[in-house]
Amino acid sequence: MLWWDPFPHSRVTSASSSLLCLQNYFESYLSIASTVPSVLCLVANFLLVNRVPIHVRVLASLTVMLAIFVVMTVLVKVDTSSWTQSFFAVTIACMAILSGTSTVFNSSVFGMTGSFPMRNSQALISGGAMGGTISAVASLVDLALSSDVTDSTLAFFLTADVFLGLCIGLYLLLPRLEYARMQHGHYPDWYHSPVLHEACLARPRVFWRRAAVPGPPGAPLAAPRPSFSPTPPLRPILKKTAGLGFCVIYLLFITSVIFPAVSTNIESLDKDSGSPWTTKFFVPLTAFLLFNFSDLCGRQITAWIQVPGPRSKVLPGLVLLRTGLVPLFVFCNYQPRVHLQTVVFPSDIYPVLFSSLLGLSNGYLSTLALIYGPKLVSRELAEATGVVMSFYMYLGLVLGSACSALLVHLI
Repeated sequence: MLWWDPFPHSRVTSASSSLLCLQNYFESYLSIASTVPSVLCLVANFLLVNRVPIHVRVLASLTVMLAIFVVMTVLVKVDTSSWTQSFFAVTIACMAILSGTSTVFNSSVFGMTGSFPMRNSQALISGGAMGGTISAVASLVDLALSSDVTDSTLAFFLTADVFLGLCIGLYLLLPRLEYARMQHGHYPDWYHSPVLHEACLARPRVFWRRAAVPGPPGAPLAAPRPSFSPTPPLRPILKKTAGLGFCVIYLLFITSVIFPAVSTNIESLDKDSGSPWTTKFFVPLTAFLLFNFSDLCGRQITAWIQVPGPRSKVLPGLVLLRTGLVPLFVFCNYQPRVHLQTVVFPSDIYPVLFSSLLGLSNGYLSTLALIYGPKLVSRELAEATGVVMSFYMYLGLVLGSACSALLVHLI
């Protein structure tokens, strides 16, 4: 979500101490309102995997998100100077509901694609990075062309309303796609033809590997399906995904330690020149657009290259190597500096290179770990494993965000 100032009108008409307090601590309240509901809803979604159908969870979360965004769109043009504290409470409540429902939506959809081939999970993850890139581009265009922050905010929220409505429509069309129906075990009439079964019996291994459907009558049976349980078994999922879980947590921990708390405070060494490229556009370009675009490229590469493998020792080794990115960013021209006065990288090219490396490694390695996870368990546990992988991701983000505040104080 792009930044929204909840006090566009109140700042002009009121300078009370309570309002200033709310403005000063808005980011802290927002962080709590987005983190706590996300974790709680992620746990709830795991418990509801076998109790509530996935289409109910997805459509309900999308509908709630659309309703909240419609409310926020209406409030953009409302003068809230007479009820600032109430408006602040409404804003935080909306953020909390949005965070929770978006977590349910994202983890449910990722869990659903866990039973699909890996290329589908990869495409889903790349789509998230593409959204970040588009948001960064839109923010730059708005920064260059817009003169009224209220109109810009209204445009962004209207865009969100349209795309959420589009998402609901497209999801309702998903069950009509033959490919999606086959992945969920609903096969067309041609699957039951005798000719097809004879071909499968002649070359069973080749055919079923390519078709990704269950074998014909007479073919060797797969392992028996586990008995139904209202709550998916957590211990075997954690056991099989522990290594990949560590990779996801540590990857996103390092990324969120650096971005955005540290990377957005790196200033151009030519800031005094007065050029808009070294002042107004420097941080949006180097910290946001470059990171998101590199992240998108890293995720897209996994569509063609998937090395190292899920059980390789190289993958956690590469994840640990990213720790070295933290001092690289710290010793760029981070401002203001209180304790560490030395700038080791006195050039604007360094934050550009480091942001590219941060985004590329984050996109590539995190996508590999996330798409490998659901493939290490049986098909029946794929959706629950997808939710668990989402939990690893949120845990890494929460830990990194908490430690980023400590790192900023140390600089």
